[in-house]
Amino acid sequence: MKQPERTLVKEYARKGLTLATAESCTGGLIAKRITDVPGSSAVLCGGLVTYTNEAKTALLGVDPAIFARDTEVSHACAEAMAEGARRRLGTDVGVSTTGFAGPGGGTDRDPVGTVYIGVSTAQGTRSERFCAPAGATRSGVRTAATNRALELLLEI
Repeated sequence: MKQPERTLVKEYARKGLTLATAESCTGGLIAKRITDVPGSSAVLCGGLVTYTNEAKTALLGVDPAIFARDTEVSHACAEAMAEGARRRLGTDVGVSTTGFAGPGGGTDRDPVGTVYIGVSTAQGTRSERFCAPAGATRSGVRTAATNRALELLLEI
């Protein structure tokens, strides 16, 4: 889908839904793409770039036990981030990203290009493990993950 952020702003505004973002590896790109759309202030209440575990805990309320048990690149962390963003900003929907944009980092289980995307609503929270196309640059990983996050937001 071309420019899913335009569709998102239109649909969320029509439904009266508000959104908060919590971004790590995408560094605010989701919020940037949404705010590029005229009328986005009716939808996006705010966004937090929580790049370190300390910021995830202080700003989003992510339990530090998650980092020890599951790591910051996990379903548990993405879900806690999305819930924290929704709760802290008082919105209908929270979205989060946490992963390895590269070129360094990554693990055998979650290589560079792996991003966990969380989405939280009052009805529940879920996450998806997303893998950017092989050979994607750091910018490519961030863009692909942002595109997928926007698509997930449109699916709810």
